Amino acid sequence: MILVNKLIEKLISDLNNKQKEVIIKRFGLDNNNFKTLSALGRQFNVTRERIRQIQNTALNLIKLKAQNDLGFQEFINQAEKILRNNGGLTRLDIFLEELKKIFNDLNKNNLLFLINLSSKIKFYEEDKNYYSFYYLENSDLKNIFNFVNKWINLLKSKKKLVLDGGYHKLFDEFIKKEKVPKNFSINFISISKKIKVNTYGDIGLVDWPEIEPKVIRDKIYLVLKKKKQPVHFSHISKLISDANLSVKQISTPTIHNELIKDKRFVLVGRGIYALREWGYDDGTVKDIIIKLLKKEGPMKSKEIVLALQKDRFFKQNTILANLQNKNYFKRLSDGTYKIKEA
Repeated sequence: MILVNKLIEKLISDLNNKQKEVIIKRFGLDNNNFKTLSALGRQFNVTRERIRQIQNTALNLIKLKAQNDLGFQEFINQAEKILRNNGGLTRLDIFLEELKKIFNDLNKNNLLFLINLSSKIKFYEEDKNYYSFYYLENSDLKNIFNFVNKWINLLKSKKKLVLDGGYHKLFDEFIKKEKVPKNFSINFISISKKIKVNTYGDIGLVDWPEIEPKVIRDKIYLVLKKKKQPVHFSHISKLISDANLSVKQISTPTIHNELIKDKRFVLVGRGIYALREWGYDDGTVKDIIIKLLKKEGPMKSKEIVLALQKDRFFKQNTILANLQNKNYFKRLSDGTYKIKEA
């Protein structure tokens, strides 16, 4: 088995002391952070351009030596094999983990250094849309980016289906149509910053509040949706914290204010809130009784209590007290209640 640290020591052994120090510190080969050209310029009391010249000269010497080094060639061959097996492209962190199975003393810094010596493997630096990754052919990138964007656009058009658990089925249908092997497809999608798995294991687009809620009301919405039942507002902050959706504990008054302001939430009992999408309507106890009687006609008090308590958290005495409001309800001779006519 090749030891990466021994390989690097061998490749830089012919450099003079200054060249060696510049390479080691520029690529973090001493297990420290990369040093900038300016920082090294200050250290050696020369310009950053002079450091660049020293670096480039040293790299050219190392590349010449690497061309004839069997250990280096084996490393590059293994790296190429991983990329080919993944469709010609692999995200940096995944690439590193795969190579560490073969070269167990490999780390991110010496990986970047060794790959930099080869013209066979190219590096894509992280930007706003993609994570850093390694790839083999420039000609493949356009097709891969098109594939990723097609999938993102399909997700946008199928949001409800995806959030209802249909992501994997939709993905299988998509890659079958695109005729791209599943392992390649998963690998291509992994480089996109626009697709994410949330704390509950749901996959979707990062700009969906159900996937990456950024404001408090969206975090409330997500934890209630996952709880699948009404919750007292005093417990919602803990749900958010338990789901790792907020570093800081959100205060109970803040939670309550957000619940009141957002039409997605409905008060269904004393301090208890549910999602409107579950079929709840706004209204006081009186309002809900009126809606019930309009729909069902006259009902006995026990029937009204049972009907309201199916999905509301109203106390029996509260419901009965509201029925005694003669401005809105009239008790008939058979013991049923109806809405009082104007």
